[in-house]
Amino acid sequence: MARQNYSTVTEFILKGLTDQPELQLPLFLLFLGIYVVTVVANLSLVLIIIFSYKLHAPMYFFLCNLSFLDLFYSSIVTPKMLGNFVLEQNVISYPECMTQLFFYCYFAIGECYMLTAMAYDRYVAICRPLLYHGTMSQKVCCILVIGVYSIATFGSVAHTMSMIRLSFCADNVIQHYFCDVLPLLKLSCSNTYINELMLILVGGTNAFATVLVIIISYVFILINILRVPSAEGRSKAFSTCGSHLTAVGVFYGSITFMYFKPSSSSNMAQEKVASVFYTTVIPMLNPLIYSLRNKDIKHELRKVIGMRYGPPQGSGQDH
Repeated sequence: MARQNYSTVTEFILKGLTDQPELQLPLFLLFLGIYVVTVVANLSLVLIIIFSYKLHAPMYFFLCNLSFLDLFYSSIVTPKMLGNFVLEQNVISYPECMTQLFFYCYFAIGECYMLTAMAYDRYVAICRPLLYHGTMSQKVCCILVIGVYSIATFGSVAHTMSMIRLSFCADNVIQHYFCDVLPLLKLSCSNTYINELMLILVGGTNAFATVLVIIISYVFILINILRVPSAEGRSKAFSTCGSHLTAVGVFYGSITFMYFKPSSSSNMAQEKVASVFYTTVIPMLNPLIYSLRNKDIKHELRKVIGMRYGPPQGSGQDH
């Protein structure tokens, strides 16, 4: 049978996380709770940073954009995943699938480069403190963020356009809970060589570029911190990087496990677990990591809660 140059499949069926009926309700409640926390935490962080003048600094500007990415990153994937737990067949149309793939790639790539921009910001703050405000000016920060979104757009367009050119002739069951690149390539009846090459080139370039900048930044940060004479000073410097390092480690760890492991060790259950981390859990953890470890954000949050639920008590400052 001759292969056609268009898709003959009009819709896909998302297999979901598990086929075990006894796990459907507990997992639905678990991920619904995670999603609610993700939306509330990220939206709250964005609003607090926007409306608090004290948080109008480069670090919080990048953090605001990271929370924006996390909010929509999770919203692209999680609602459809929740449908797998309550629907007999979770159907997604071909256009919806390609749209989900585009925005998934967009927000995933954007997260990589936003974490890289934040690493550079920490490098300048710790290694070049006297030049910080000049180096990380409002114009420079805006250029960095525009660059992040531009690279994310290019990468997502490249992946989506290369996927659209493929044909899907018979099997339409995606062994996953969303339209990811690898599960879709396994369904295609076309030659996927170009797509695999695109995944290696675009994905590898993005991973290498971002990881290299983050590693170089933290090498210089570590060298600079070790030169600080007092233990208290070193501890304070390390604490400013702890949240970012935690976010970077969890995100890149799950991404590496998913896309850069040997094909011989491929296991769909393990891939789904890794995907859950970087599409669902990490967008929830990031705002919690940054807000719980940051005294300025905690102070502004207490002010907002105090204004919302009662008049300020006393006139002393909160230390």
